[in-house]
Amino acid sequence: MSPLSLSVSQTRSRVQQVRDQLEDDIVNGRMCPGEQLQIEELMARFGVSRTPVREALQQLEASGLVAVQPKRGTFVAQIGIAELIEMFEVMAELEALCARLAARRATAGVLHEIEAALAECATQCETQDINAYYYANEHFHQLIYQACGNAFLVQQTLALKNRLKPYRRLQLQLRNRMGQSLQEHREIVAALQRGDGEAAAQTARQHVLVQGQRFNDLLSLASTALKAPAPLAWSAAATTPGV
Repeated sequence: MSPLSLSVSQTRSRVQQVRDQLEDDIVNGRMCPGEQLQIEELMARFGVSRTPVREALQQLEASGLVAVQPKRGTFVAQIGIAELIEMFEVMAELEALCARLAARRATAGVLHEIEAALAECATQCETQDINAYYYANEHFHQLIYQACGNAFLVQQTLALKNRLKPYRRLQLQLRNRMGQSLQEHREIVAALQRGDGEAAAQTARQHVLVQGQRFNDLLSLASTALKAPAPLAWSAAATTPGV
């Protein structure tokens, strides 16, 4: 490899490392919506020059995780109420499609893995450990995505899910949500075990779309925990994420 090729390869590697870490910080709530990303601070944090940081931020902007405001700077993207509802409507349909295909295509071995993931969710629900349940829940959903057998669908589902992770994670703080989430998981698994694609799709869709007061509760929680502007109350027809 020529010195030039090596330099380009090293730059790409640094860009990917910076991008991956910032993406992880954003989707897991360590960086809050509206928080400003200072290039100089990121350079110091990662020990890289300006170029990898700028390229990483450009990639994150393209994925919708950060927003560049002219003459102001780069910020972790904030999602407005209307956009949040629209995104969760799409997320619900993606989850439903993954579940429908998984009911048709999942092998006995994959179903066993999903059942084991459900058991882990039940264990963590009993402990009432929100973080532990969150990660068990993530694994459960990942297995269903993989079971659908459609790589493009998985790619699109994960891209949108990453943008919504901070809001999905927050909902676990709502009273009784872990128990409700676990029961919804059980209904999804029962449909998968029967090979009932329509039932799997419907239960997965309803798992994501939760109506009424819980939506307003989540927005109030988000306004504090994610430092977002105080939300307006929404109608009973509004939807919010399940996990």
